[in-house]
Amino acid sequence: MPRESFPLVVDDLSTFAKSLRTQLLAHEQTPGHQTLLNMLARAAGHRNLQHLQVRPPPPSPQAPAPHSDLVRRTLRLFDEQGRLTRLPVKRSLQLMALWGLWMRFDAKRPYREREVNQILTAWHGFGDYCTLRRDLVTQRLMARTADSSVYTKLPARPGEDAMALMRALRQRGH
Repeated sequence: MPRESFPLVVDDLSTFAKSLRTQLLAHEQTPGHQTLLNMLARAAGHRNLQHLQVRPPPPSPQAPAPHSDLVRRTLRLFDEQGRLTRLPVKRSLQLMALWGLWMRFDAKRPYREREVNQILTAWHGFGDYCTLRRDLVTQRLMARTADSSVYTKLPARPGEDAMALMRALRQRGH
């Protein structure tokens, strides 16, 4: 019978070891080969070895997960350096593109309006930093004081598509 290899991914090695130890202590004698394989699978969070075998292997780190259509269309708006080349007409693409600009700000510091304008100018190529700045505030990605003199990056929870967009932009090296 040919041997097959099955990937065994363990999220927490300490929990894995404790579970395996508990199972081994419950046996009065040394477990057999099949029993030990089932114990290893259970310690890793599977029901048994068969459950481990039928689960698809985790995605390879070299093969990124495919992007959604929204992410693919938004990525086309950015050049190879990660600069937004144009403001799309479609609002859903505009909102998604804002995440690519939001990631360029540091959450730990306040910005003067002039600094915000400089950062936005550096990361877009169509000359309308005012619209971008206003949209970042309107979408609650940034906040500004009543006199608009100081801006801060707000903690936001990007969705799955926004996270995929930001990862792809970081992979471009910027």
